[in-house]
This record gives sequence, C-alpha cells and structure tokens, in this order.
Amino acid sequence: MKVSVIVPIRNEEVHIRECLDSILSQDYPRECMEILVIDGMSDDNTRGIIQDEYLTKFSNVSLLDNPKKTAPTAMNIGIRRSLGDIIIRMDGHSYMDRDFVKNAVDILNKKPYIDCVGGPIESINEDYKSQAISLAMSSPFGVGNAKFRYSKEEQLVDTLAFGAYRREVFERIGLFDEELVRNQDDELNFRLVKSGGKILLSPFIRSFYYTRSSFGKLWKQYYQYGFWKVKVIKKHHQVPSLRSLIPMAFVMGLLVSAFISFFYTPFRWLLFLICISYGMGNIISASIICTREGWKYFFMLIFAFFILHFSYGLGFLDGLWRFCVMQGRGMQSDKHNGLTR
Repeated sequence: MKVSVIVPIRNEEVHIRECLDSILSQDYPRECMEILVIDGMSDDNTRGIIQDEYLTKFSNVSLLDNPKKTAPTAMNIGIRRSLGDIIIRMDGHSYMDRDFVKNAVDILNKKPYIDCVGGPIESINEDYKSQAISLAMSSPFGVGNAKFRYSKEEQLVDTLAFGAYRREVFERIGLFDEELVRNQDDELNFRLVKSGGKILLSPFIRSFYYTRSSFGKLWKQYYQYGFWKVKVIKKHHQVPSLRSLIPMAFVMGLLVSAFISFFYTPFRWLLFLICISYGMGNIISASIICTREGWKYFFMLIFAFFILHFSYGLGFLDGLWRFCVMQGRGMQSDKHNGLTR
C-alpha cells in the first residue's frame, strides 16, 4: 500500500533531521512511501536543511509552502497533494520508531473495521525541567484519560496523536478544520468516531515527542488547548469528553469561591476544601511518580501539574468568553496562534 507521511513544520531546524531520518529509515519499502513536508514559512535554517540535505538526495521527499502557518492548513495542503492509500501525520519535533509505518499498515490490513491507528507517545526531554514536564504529561493525573500519553494496552480510543488514517476517512468526513489553531486532531477524530469510525491505540506503533522545555511554553500550549476546545464544543454542540471540563470546573470553583469569600465568610471553607483536595491529589500523584523516577522531581512535578490544569482551565474560560459571550465581536486570533502540537 502507498503511504503518505505529512509533516507540518515551522522553525524546526533543531529536530527536522531526526524526524525525516526516522521516516526515511522505516522498515517499509521506500518506493511505497512519500514524505510531504509542509513548511509554515520558516525563518530559521529549516528550509535550507531540507533543500540541501533531503530534496537533492531523496526523490520521495517534497517541500510545500504553507503561507497561513497553521497545522490544519498544512495537513490539508498535504492531503490534497498526497497519493497514499494511508495518510500519517508526524510533527517536526517528533520521530518514529523504525517499524511505525510497517506496523500501522499491517494493522489496517488485518483489521478492515479500523479507520485510524496510532500508538502511545514517549516524551523525550532535553534537560531536568523538561524531564519533569514529560513525567507530568505521561501521568493520568496530569492529562486525564488521554491514553495515547501513557497507555501500553491495545484498545479503542476517542483520539490520539500521529494517527495513520485510511484515505477514505477524509473523503467521508472531510479534512481538518482550518479555523482551529489547536485541537484540530481531536476535532477530526471526534467527527470520525461520531460517524461510526474506529480509532485503535496499539503499543506496537511507537513515536517520540520532544516535550516543551520550559514552564512558560507549557503554559501557552495548554492554555491554547483549553481555549480552542471551546470552539470544538460550540461547533458540534457536544462535549467530546468529560475530561475537557474538569480543569475548567477546578479553575472556576477556585476563582468564584475566592471572590465570594471576601463578602461571605462560609465560602472560605469551600475555597479551603478545593485547595486541600487538589493539593492532596497533586502531592500523592507526584509522590507515586517520584518513588519510581526519583524524588528530585517532586517540586517540579507539583508545579507542572498545576500549570497543566490551571492554564487549560483558564484558557477554556477565555474561550467561553470569546466564542460564546462576545460572539459577533470577533477575537484576537493572533494571540493564540501556533503551528505544531
């Protein structure tokens, strides 16, 4: 089967070689693969690396422009230009295990009722801080039931990253929603499952993802996830999963009880209860991880968990205000712009 690997990128000079090398070294016939790199007009040396080191040596590698600079637009450019029976997304700051493509194709061949297959993501860290962030993002307490972040069991799921899709999926449910700067994979997968499609998480399909290297970048990433999740919910008039509401409920409860407690003393007990309950859950989860990984990460983990939950919840509330309250006024979309996961 012909496989098209689409790689949306912008300014990935640090990781693009590792990404493309992992695709080119797949245990799958190279003549049956095409690699479409969709560049969001990088202003570092990303394009130079691709042009000098890959386009001149590999006939199955193409470089296409993405003037709009967003991931869903990049994916749609790639899908329209692709020739594959199976279409795989891979980000520029990620890379594949050597048998990723082979195993994905084998599963789709053996299980015709599966529309998309992917696997767990292993977070890669470059320093002490990013290691703590990786551990938090690989924890059920940190990311809820986003099982592609940590599960090692084969199972049907509602979403995953770096999926291998049958081409007819896009013919049946449409392409990526280009209005979504974030959550475009989740929204596409929601449409797929809603239409009766099946998404399989397999432990035999492994990929590796470079974690955000700072708490500031992590905050921005998850704030955007929460913000754009509201757009998905408004579009479909349905909540894809309850886990997306929990951080918002936590932040709302925290802020409302804190405000009212200034005027009505009993609400201080509610604020105290919320803080104690969350703090205990945070400390217990961090302790469980530290018994396995080392206690040097303890305080970093506590802070990383808080950022994951508070930034997502605050972003969700911002999305409610902008998309549901302000409605016709528009929004400052450039503030929330971003290309990759």
